[in-house]
Amino acid sequence: MTEPDGAAALLAAVGVRKRFGALVVLDGVDFSVGAGEAVGIVGPNGAGKTTLLSVIAGSQRPDAGSIRFAGADVTSAGAAARCRHGIARAHQVPKPFGGMTVFENVLVGAAAGGGVRRRRDAYARVASVLDVCELTPLANRPAESLGLLHRKRLELARALATEPQLLLLDEIGAGLTDEEAAALVATIRELRQRGITIVWIEHIVHVLVQVVERLVAMDAGRVIAEGDPDAVMKDAAVIDAYLGTAEVTA
Repeated sequence: MTEPDGAAALLAAVGVRKRFGALVVLDGVDFSVGAGEAVGIVGPNGAGKTTLLSVIAGSQRPDAGSIRFAGADVTSAGAAARCRHGIARAHQVPKPFGGMTVFENVLVGAAAGGGVRRRRDAYARVASVLDVCELTPLANRPAESLGLLHRKRLELARALATEPQLLLLDEIGAGLTDEEAAALVATIRELRQRGITIVWIEHIVHVLVQVVERLVAMDAGRVIAEGDPDAVMKDAAVIDAYLGTAEVTA
């Protein structure tokens, strides 16, 4: 599947540049995602993947370029405004709100991020999200008492409680066993079936390709390949970026 036309895309990043001091982290990135699509972003450490997600989410401002989402220019909008507009992010390292239960953590997402004002509506949304993320039996547990898999599920649940059109996943599989990663993949597949657009950064490529239909490979702040996952992982530039000479396998 080829990338969607920028004018028709749900998300379009055009000519995005970002630097920290003398370090150029994003160097003219063009990136777009169609509604309902699932796109994976791969690349070696330092490629600029997480910074790109931060620029899309609004927690980092680009030095140049633009971000359009759902037909609107959101380049100058902050993370909270973008969340209300329909962009949600699950971070690599889960950071649940301390002193709160699992239910209360997700309720914050529904009320603060999702803008639900009526208590009955907020509670109903939380109950639905907990069910999808397989957290209902743990609803009254202190969030800080959870193991890694359930913390990652909670991170995902808080994002889903905002009812996003676009879900950004930053290495959500990192640190999990193969069995745990497979369980999380099943949940993310269900989200795709619900029509949520997904952009997913992941180093565990064999996990990523179970969900996404297109890969975007980055290196040194630039997009170096994109398209069919198998073709991208066999691309000479991608192989060189990862290993120098050996072939990368999914």
